[in-house]
Amino acid sequence: MGNCLRPVNSFPDDDNSSHLFLEDEQLEGLDDYPDYNYSGMDAAAPCHSCTLLDPSSLPFYVLASVLGILASVVILFALLSPRSPRQLCPGRRLLLTQLAAGSALCSVAVPILAPGLQGAHNTYLCHLAHLVWNGSAFAQALLIGCHACLGPTLGPGPVPRLVLGLSVGLWKLAVLLAVPITLASDTSNGLCSLASSQGVLKLLHSASLWAIFVLLPLGLLGAKGLTRALGRGPCPWVDVLWLWFLFWWPHGVLWGLDALVRSRILVLSSCPTQQALDLLLSLAEVLAILHCVAGPLLLAALCRRAARGALPSLPLPASQPSPPDALGGKSPLPSSLPA
Repeated sequence: MGNCLRPVNSFPDDDNSSHLFLEDEQLEGLDDYPDYNYSGMDAAAPCHSCTLLDPSSLPFYVLASVLGILASVVILFALLSPRSPRQLCPGRRLLLTQLAAGSALCSVAVPILAPGLQGAHNTYLCHLAHLVWNGSAFAQALLIGCHACLGPTLGPGPVPRLVLGLSVGLWKLAVLLAVPITLASDTSNGLCSLASSQGVLKLLHSASLWAIFVLLPLGLLGAKGLTRALGRGPCPWVDVLWLWFLFWWPHGVLWGLDALVRSRILVLSSCPTQQALDLLLSLAEVLAILHCVAGPLLLAALCRRAARGALPSLPLPASQPSPPDALGGKSPLPSSLPA
């Protein structure tokens, strides 16, 4: 991935770089002094942050995309194949199918967002990639939260129409939440990136990330603890799918902090602090990309556990009555076998 040790000789174009720049008024008139001593400007120079996701990280994007697509296709085939047993994830097949489809969509969008594919993008493809990536991630989070609340009421029978309509509504809401970051994306030097001028749209996107990836899992945990303390029901249902939020929770937290820094609500007075934030943002993005591979594995673990719990125990064979003899009575069983 990116090399954090190389020197930076020019101003960074990345929007995730530092915000500690000189004011324009301080730079006026420097050309009038040819013998000006620039040693004092080194301390006031822009804070250059290294990035882990530069063009050298393209193999990571491609590998995560390929593995994610393969894993999602295997899960979808196991769920939708007519030869799959009916006891496979009873009452959860619709949810798991949607989650696998969302993971597959995210995996398809990963290479388009890679910084190493120069000249392979256009504006519309960049918009579509951001819409698919963020919309699918939002949909997966909303579906997991919905399943946590409705899981105890879903049985192995047919899926109610209410659940089908709710799933469609959650996908529409996810696409709507992904519209701001879609409009804020653009192509610069052949790369699909975010426009630095769209501050309001990125602020709206940060609020969506904070609500879906941070407040939603915390709310589920709080509701679970409250209902258990009051003893008023099993909702929400806790299962292995909750581990999915571990791949997106840091992304939502750090995007929220970065939005506060850019809006000057939170001021970072030191360059190392800003560099640490930029590095953590890159790590959070790496973790979010890895969810394309980890998501189908979580689905497989849940499906296997549900299939084990749904297997009925085989009854012991009952003793068969002895056939009647010629006189209509029961033939006596020999007490011992002949030698």
